[in-house]
Amino acid sequence: MRRGLLVLFTASTLALGGCVQTKQIADVQFAPPQGDYSLIVMRPDVTVGLVTAGGMIEPRADWTEQARTNLLRALADQQADRGGRTRILETRDGVQGVSAETVAELERLHQAVGNSIALHKYLGVTLPTKRRQGVDWTLGEDAVRFGRATGMDYALFLHAQDSFASSGRIALQVLGIAGCFIGFCAPQSGGGQSAYASLVDLRTGEVVWFNVLQTGSLAPGVGFGDIRTPEGAAQMVERLLGRMKAGRLVRERE
Repeated sequence: MRRGLLVLFTASTLALGGCVQTKQIADVQFAPPQGDYSLIVMRPDVTVGLVTAGGMIEPRADWTEQARTNLLRALADQQADRGGRTRILETRDGVQGVSAETVAELERLHQAVGNSIALHKYLGVTLPTKRRQGVDWTLGEDAVRFGRATGMDYALFLHAQDSFASSGRIALQVLGIAGCFIGFCAPQSGGGQSAYASLVDLRTGEVVWFNVLQTGSLAPGVGFGDIRTPEGAAQMVERLLGRMKAGRLVRERE
């Protein structure tokens, strides 16, 4: 379900030459955290794979762990420049007094909510109960209890998928583009990134800010950052979290 949503979003937004797109939404009264606040960065949900000649994505465990390590480091560096008190949760059993299963359940809950936000806020499938401006989604009491247990004000979640075209897939891309010059245009998609980040207020359980990142190209050999490298991971984090915009009511008062 998660992969289907992101693939659908990618297919509906990316052009032949490739592009990078981000789109933030925030609660109407959201103001980016500043001053004396506390934030826990949750263990990133990451998948990195190889696009086969047939277009299927084969997950690679070694690439995935490498990318997760890089993203954790990039998140720590990025948040260090924001001020506040930040805690990085590298493993699910990293919170004293909170079981690994409790953390896993919160991650699964956020995954379901994040997919719902992506579907109804970015893919145009409007829900009658979600028509107001802002985010209007919540993780409920599970998030509030987690906030009490950790003593943190906010939790930051990150989901990321990255993929890289195999040599066979690149060959098909070249043939597809070449066909455009003889009247039979059949471009093939290659690798690309799909990611989203969300900020949850642990005092209320509400998702107060959300951002989606999509990159990709139908042109062979075009890349937009490789999260298997520290530089690529830092680039993804900056694109997602570099500048949190305030909600509409806050912006109107500024």
